[in-house]
Amino acid sequence: MGQPAPGSENVPVAAAPAWDPERLADREKRRAAGYRRLNLVLAIGVIVAIALLFRTLAPSATAGIEGAARDFFTLAISVIVESLPFVFLGILVSILVQVWLPPDFMFRWLPSRPLPRRMVLSLLGMLMPVCECGNVPTTRGLMLKGLGVGESMTFLFAAPILNPITIITTQQAFGWDSGILVWRIAGGFMIANLIGWLYSRNREPHRLLTPRFEAACNADDHHHSPHGKLRQSVELFQREANAMMPALFIGAGLAGLIQVGVPRNILVALGSDPLWSVLALMVLAFIVSLCSTVDAFFILSFGATFLPGSIVAFLVFGPMIDVKMLALLRTTFTARTLLHLTGLISLCAAVLGWGVNLAS
Repeated sequence: MGQPAPGSENVPVAAAPAWDPERLADREKRRAAGYRRLNLVLAIGVIVAIALLFRTLAPSATAGIEGAARDFFTLAISVIVESLPFVFLGILVSILVQVWLPPDFMFRWLPSRPLPRRMVLSLLGMLMPVCECGNVPTTRGLMLKGLGVGESMTFLFAAPILNPITIITTQQAFGWDSGILVWRIAGGFMIANLIGWLYSRNREPHRLLTPRFEAACNADDHHHSPHGKLRQSVELFQREANAMMPALFIGAGLAGLIQVGVPRNILVALGSDPLWSVLALMVLAFIVSLCSTVDAFFILSFGATFLPGSIVAFLVFGPMIDVKMLALLRTTFTARTLLHLTGLISLCAAVLGWGVNLAS
């Protein structure tokens, strides 16, 4: 998608006149977008100020909801704080791929045959220790470079599990005896490659993308921009951050809201059943929206209550699909695509966990 024609970087670009209608329209769009962001920030500030004033003047009025509100903000902020460094790291990796590396650097050493190509891409996370929230901007950068949608999905869903930080933390939490680490690595690899194979067969991959991101893929101005690489990097960082940050905050808020509203004792009561324990921990993974680099230590406390297969399902399903991840993915893929992906990955993770429980 959007690959430049040979030698297009050397073609001189005539300067657009100041009165160029397209240039003026683009400037007005950027200005309007800036005003919208400013209005959003001001609105949030006003709401927070009113809430603090109300809390100060009438503390008794908030006494009944204080505990739930505190839990909500604590959980939502913890998701943001945990995810933010990896989102920025993913954006920086995306900038490296799009701006600083040669156009064919990421692809010239990949196998030409589709199956080995996807298998190598699924192991690319070994070189990019970024969790799932950081992999979204990285994947966007790979697609803007020309990687196919199915191939990009293979990297997107495999990299959070098949990266050294996730493997080390899982080994530290569970060791080698239970087989949880091996099943997590094998399950993540198989499901990601299955998803990549299925979507690589789609004859209209552009329909899987949002119109805005599809337009970005079709545009080739980012391949031969007249600006220097440093300025391109700054502009790309701003564009990706503007796309990722609202989605991250919305996803974190939804995750905190669901965690406050869903009683965990119901999930724990299901822990001894081979199938229901798997489904229960998949629901928990969807709700808590933990990064793959720390989720093993979180679920370790459930090890005495839940069967090994349910823990494997939690560790495989969570990095691929959760509330926060869906919000981030919505910047790139259509709602229908995400619905199909959620169903497929849920089915695969449930079968994997159930099979591990029956075999253990």
